[in-house]
Amino acid sequence: MNCIVTAGPTYEPLDEVRRLTNFSTGRLGTELANFLSARGHKVALLVGESATYAGPRRAPHVETFTTTADLARRLQGMARHPVDAIFHAAAVSDFSFGKLWLRSPAGGLTEIKSTRKIPTREGNYLVELAPTPKIIARLPGWFPRTRIVGWKFEADGARADALDAAKRQITECATDLCVVNGPAYGDGFGLVAGNGKAAHLASAPLLFLALEKFLQAQRPAAAGTVAAVRKRITR
Repeated sequence: MNCIVTAGPTYEPLDEVRRLTNFSTGRLGTELANFLSARGHKVALLVGESATYAGPRRAPHVETFTTTADLARRLQGMARHPVDAIFHAAAVSDFSFGKLWLRSPAGGLTEIKSTRKIPTREGNYLVELAPTPKIIARLPGWFPRTRIVGWKFEADGARADALDAAKRQITECATDLCVVNGPAYGDGFGLVAGNGKAAHLASAPLLFLALEKFLQAQRPAAAGTVAAVRKRITR
């Protein structure tokens, strides 16, 4: 099977020397790509330039991405070729930087236009955080015949809240499965299907086996059905 796995963080620049990112290491996605490659699947791994996991990358094709827009561009470019499944484990930045203001001693705000490096001696700044476009919501449009697995890392709430967030992702983004983990979920991983049913996987190896089982269950004849259903959902 032809697979794409995304892993690690994107970043968003504040200026030419500072950036906004997250703590994703890229380990889970990289190890999933290694696992699928070892099982004989043709895997393309897209991994964040800022990923800190230093383990081997055994996928036959590896690319690094930088910003959210860069990852989106690379994925859209891969849509020219047949892809059976996408495992979107990358930790995409939820925000990019918007407008920037300098606060005067009197409290007034002056908007700062683009600069290569924001000076630190001018005083206090106020920066706008603007939500980034959700890549996962765009994947079904780029890959209408591809099975898509998303990820949800939930920090707040309880396990039930994390599972509800995974179900919402599937409904809103017209994806097929969602892997959920993080402090809200607790130990292990939840694997949520389109029908709302959830399975608990106690470890990453068990998760990888479950995802490969999902991959092997695909049937070429079903691709048209998947595309038709997504077309109705996204209208």
